Amino acid sequence: MKNDIFHFKEFDVIQSKSAMKIGTDAVLLGAWVSLTHNELKVLDIGSGTGVLSLQLAQRSMADTIDAVEIDPGAFEECVTNFENSPWGDRLFCYHAGFVEFYSEIEETYDLIISNPPFFQSPLNSESKSNSRETARFQDRLNFEELLKGVSVLLAEDGQFSLILPYPEMEEFIQKAEDHALFPVAILNVRGHSSSPLKRSLITFRRNKEENIVQNELIIELGRHLYTQDYIDLVKDFYLKM
Repeated sequence: MKNDIFHFKEFDVIQSKSAMKIGTDAVLLGAWVSLTHNELKVLDIGSGTGVLSLQLAQRSMADTIDAVEIDPGAFEECVTNFENSPWGDRLFCYHAGFVEFYSEIEETYDLIISNPPFFQSPLNSESKSNSRETARFQDRLNFEELLKGVSVLLAEDGQFSLILPYPEMEEFIQKAEDHALFPVAILNVRGHSSSPLKRSLITFRRNKEENIVQNELIIELGRHLYTQDYIDLVKDFYLKM
């Protein structure tokens, strides 16, 4: 089928078996997350098809990029996408739940990324897919468990970046502080200049910063007419940008 494979500039993503197809959220996060080029080990929590891991493989020189995915279909496709990419020797996907993973893994990661499941409509679409939303609802990752695991696995000077619905940002930041994780950068996103804020991309570190870098991104000026800020952010990935 037409939507079974999503073509990026440097890699392809097979997604026929995955409930969660390629969307704006993951690509935004993979393009936005700040890299210091000292990230030797990266972890992608709830990887789905593996698009975030593939973006980080394209952008970074990390020796190892591990992914964790519990859904069998998504796991299978994630492994295939990793193997078919130019960076297959640096990518590995674990078929496990995150609680199981962080309870058994003893190493730490310089960068942890996640596009966690949440019961929310897509950023740029009013349409709803019952199977898609059902999958997100059933696979929902408890924020407390997510933060607990991140606090265990994050290197002392590492960073944790994720994307959330904007209304959940403040609650998540408060919960993160209970695990000694503090925001250092926030990007709030809206689809159009007149639409409400829909997503928040947040980076956390173990050390609290006095000044948090906060910005806002507008995706579209009109239907398929994208802002220059959005184009500049994702142009290394999308074929038509």
